[in-house]
Amino acid sequence: MQLIRRKAYARAGLVGNPSDGYHGKTISISVTNLAAEVVLYEWDRVEVVLSQEDRSAFRSVHELVDDVQLHGYYGGVRLVKATIKRFVDFCRSSGLSLHRRNFAVRYQTSIPRQVGLGGSSAIIVATLRALMEFYEVDIPLELRPSLALSVETDELGIAAGLQDRVIQVYEGAVFMDFARERMQTTSGLTYGAYESLDPARLPPLYVAYRADASEPTEKVHNDLRQRYERGDADVLAAMSRWAELATEARDAILAGDGDRLGRTIDENFDLRRNLLTIPKRQQQMVDVARQCGATAKFAGSGGAIVGTYPDPAAYQQLVKQLGMIGCRVLKPRMIPTKTAASGA
Repeated sequence: MQLIRRKAYARAGLVGNPSDGYHGKTISISVTNLAAEVVLYEWDRVEVVLSQEDRSAFRSVHELVDDVQLHGYYGGVRLVKATIKRFVDFCRSSGLSLHRRNFAVRYQTSIPRQVGLGGSSAIIVATLRALMEFYEVDIPLELRPSLALSVETDELGIAAGLQDRVIQVYEGAVFMDFARERMQTTSGLTYGAYESLDPARLPPLYVAYRADASEPTEKVHNDLRQRYERGDADVLAAMSRWAELATEARDAILAGDGDRLGRTIDENFDLRRNLLTIPKRQQQMVDVARQCGATAKFAGSGGAIVGTYPDPAAYQQLVKQLGMIGCRVLKPRMIPTKTAASGA
């Protein structure tokens, strides 16, 4: 029996726009310490197997409420089902034939939910990889993030952007340019210009997350999107500066200038703090990290932070001090990006 196992990793937004939906620029890294894994094997019918997150029995109503707040009403099964549908739709529209063998599929994940580390998109990307192998279909690399994005935006009506899917498809560290003039469309899917960066050029990085400080991405970005579409001068200026910071950070990484990269990370968050109301628990994470001598910004919408630190002693302080407020701290492991820049 053919057994396919495919993973997609957590991600952290290092510098740039809070979302790529504003035609800006951003840099993200993959975090292989945390992953979603999909297992797919031939079966007599198509079956999506429930995982540990797709519960329907609880010890009390309070446990049910806690589970819904953490995982939503549908867990990850809806993501897997929607990915299968979009994959089939794309293959049909692209004239790609699929064999008639059936399969069972299940997933598991160690990525904490709703802390801005790309947990939902990782399930989708891992499922897409497994389907491509099972059906022996090769979708162009630059299109895969856009196809993964369409699972949430088109099938499930979830507000999302390309950033998470790009880094989870390409892995390593990637500079993304979503300027209008850099966007291209192929097979109905729109994508930007993606440049792989060498993770070995990065200074020491840390990622920390706090489950009790989570906040859904759409809650943060919906207000920002409304202000952007109204032409809010502060938002437009911030978007422009975030894009500049991403370019500056790219140059710093290529030059091996960790101090300069750290300054872009700090300014990135300070700009966000001047623009949006930051929940106290999330602000506390940044404050504590900076008190330890590290730089800090949100890794995503909130609930997780990322930054640089100067030496091992500072990292030990991060572990200790952030641990005292309920955070897990880790050194992100990254694998070199396997494919050269595409979409440029």
